[in-house]
This record gives sequence, structure tokens and C-alpha cells, in this order.
Amino acid sequence: MNDNVLGVYSAAATPIENDHRPCFQLFTDHCHALLDEGCHGIALMGTTGEANNFSVDDRKALLDAAGQSGLAGNQLLPGTSCSNLPETKELTAHALSCHVKACVVLPPFYYKGVSDDGLFRFYAQLVEGLADERLKIILYHIPQMTHVPISHNLISRLRHAFPKTFIGIKDSSGDIENMKKMIELFPGFSVLAGADPLLLPVLRAGGAGCITATSNLRADNLRYIFDHWANPDQKAKIQAHQNKIIDWRNLSNSYAQLPTIKAMIAKRRKDRRWLALCPPLTALTNDEQEHVWAQMQQI
Repeated sequence: MNDNVLGVYSAAATPIENDHRPCFQLFTDHCHALLDEGCHGIALMGTTGEANNFSVDDRKALLDAAGQSGLAGNQLLPGTSCSNLPETKELTAHALSCHVKACVVLPPFYYKGVSDDGLFRFYAQLVEGLADERLKIILYHIPQMTHVPISHNLISRLRHAFPKTFIGIKDSSGDIENMKKMIELFPGFSVLAGADPLLLPVLRAGGAGCITATSNLRADNLRYIFDHWANPDQKAKIQAHQNKIIDWRNLSNSYAQLPTIKAMIAKRRKDRRWLALCPPLTALTNDEQEHVWAQMQQI
């Protein structure tokens, strides 16, 4: 097991201002609370963080704000993906200047039906263009969003060419068999579940942890599972925490996930500023919001 990336990382949501820029103070307060609640670190500027609705400058500024708030670089796994190589390089270089633990990098996601050769060139040119030995990359497999899957063949090629750089993958496909296969094929490669209920089976298979959305709400349950999953004396408690995670994950999927997650954070943090989203995303209706909030009291 490569322990460079090991644990429960929150795919942190990003609060926004009326001008659709990040609300920096509210974001950093949330990140510190997530650490207090059990997260090992923060995976900011990902799908849940609405990263691709922000400019490169705002994404840089959000990372700067995290550091200025006292978050350590080695607690941060920023998403640095853009749909083009130059901006991906620019954002990744900035992340390295902030001494982050690793960068989470999607494949270029606009053109579909691209080959592994093309994807290899993209990642290779990113690594070679930066030429920085500090660079550690976590691949991001979320084919339901990108329609550009990360194949086992591509992982093998990248690890062979850049063995010290490509250290793990976030798998948000929901396919536990794919995660188990990667754990089997790639020893020392940190396989991180992208769905909260899959943390437990991934750990049992030899995986590294998770980067998940519901950790914005239930980091405590995820951390308990991470800390105690291998203890047979904790079997009943582990299952209770797993059931809680499943309930909260299912509730977050009651409607469109990102608006629902933000509505749930607004209720939990007692701050309605969390309800705002960047276009084209839209907030829940009042009836939907009230339904979600009522259900939060029941689970």
C-alpha cells in the first residue's frame, strides 16, 4: 500500500457569492470543521466543489485561501483539471507552489471517444511540461460525467512511465469490481472510493480510503469505519455507521445531487448562503428543500 494518500478526504462543496465567485471565508471555515469532524484532508475543487464552473484565477484564489486559513498543504488534494492542457498545467503548477499532497486530475473531458494513446499524451505532457519532482497525481475516473474512462491499460502505462508521479485513483464510477481489480493489478497504488457506501468494501479489499461528497455531512461515520473496519470486535458498530452513511447518501440523491448536498450543508451549518449554486446548476425548490430538511431529522 502506498500510504501517500490514505484516509477519509472530503470532496468539499464550495459556497458562492452573489457574483458566482467562491465565498472564501465560509469555505475555509467549512474545511476546518470537516477536519474537526474526522476528515484526514480536503479534496477541494472537484465535482462536488463545482470546480469547472469557476475561472482558473478563482480556483487559484480558493487554494490560496485554504493555505492562508491555516490548512496545511499536505492536507489538500485539489482538483486541477481543465478541458485543455495549458490551463491544467497552470493550475497544477499553482497547486505545487502551495505544497499540496497531490493533485486530482480528470482526463480532458470535452472530446469523446479518445484513445488511450491520446490520454497518455495529455498526462505525459502535463508531467513533462511541469518537470517538478514534487508532482503527485491521483487520476479521476468518473465516466458518467466525463464519458472518458480511465482504463487499466492507461494506468499501467502511466505508472510504468512515471512511477513516482501517478500514485492513485479516485473511482467515482460506483463499480466496486473495478476498484477491486485495480487493487489487485496495481500494488502500492492508492485506490480511493468516490462513493461513501463503498469505503468499507474498498478497505476490505485493500484499498486506501475515499474522496466523497457525503463526508461534507457525515465525516464522523466515515472516519469511524476507516479507523475500525478491521477490528472484529467492532462489527456491530461498523455496520451501524455503514447504515448511517447509506441513509445520508441516499438522501443526498433524492434530487439532483449537488443542490441537495448544498441544501443539507445549509441546514447542518445553519447558514443559508450554502444554498447558492453556479449556473447551470439550480437550487432545490422550497418544497424539495423542506422535504430534505425534514428527512435529515429522521435519519
